[in-house]
Amino acid sequence: MSKRIVCLRHGQTLWNVEHRFQGHSDIPLDGTGVAQAARAASLLASLRPTAIVSSDLQRANDTALALGRIVGLEVSVDKDFRERGGGLWEGLTREEIAARWPEEYVAWEAPDGEPVGEVARRVAVAMRRWADRLDHDGLLVVASHGAALRLGICEMLGLPEELWPALGGLGNCSWSVLQEGRKGWRLLEHNAGTLPEPVNSDDRPDA
Repeated sequence: MSKRIVCLRHGQTLWNVEHRFQGHSDIPLDGTGVAQAARAASLLASLRPTAIVSSDLQRANDTALALGRIVGLEVSVDKDFRERGGGLWEGLTREEIAARWPEEYVAWEAPDGEPVGEVARRVAVAMRRWADRLDHDGLLVVASHGAALRLGICEMLGLPEELWPALGGLGNCSWSVLQEGRKGWRLLEHNAGTLPEPVNSDDRPDA
């Protein structure tokens, strides 16, 4: 056995439903999101995680706490697992963003937001930092956000940035699994758990 990381996206929020950019805004789970977190927890508990860490935003932390209660583990909090910051885009719908910033919308780069490269690096650094604390066969669950996790996974895999769009987004309370091998980290599963549900995320305008 070797170290594994389960990258778990938080449950649904009202802003997910309304297609609003959440970013660092601290939006809670809605009723559906609470149910999704409970379902994901019941499935992931069978993997017997040895550590759980979450973003400091409540939608991710509450998702992690649902699992922690079942498996009897405390949930640590690390702000480096926050979602990509969206600046002035936060709270706006995709239609509002497209109308006000048409060029930036196509590139999906908020003028005062967090660049994708910076997000990828901070999330991957945090993943490695927490993975270093695991035993050789430990399993870490990271409860975070759609864009943050996808970008962090791409960085963990060593993919060049021009190939990052090839990795699809994560649905609410879906997860991906990374495993440490002799030549680095590899992707075992991606967006498992709720397929074929659509992905509504801050990640890209087509997500």
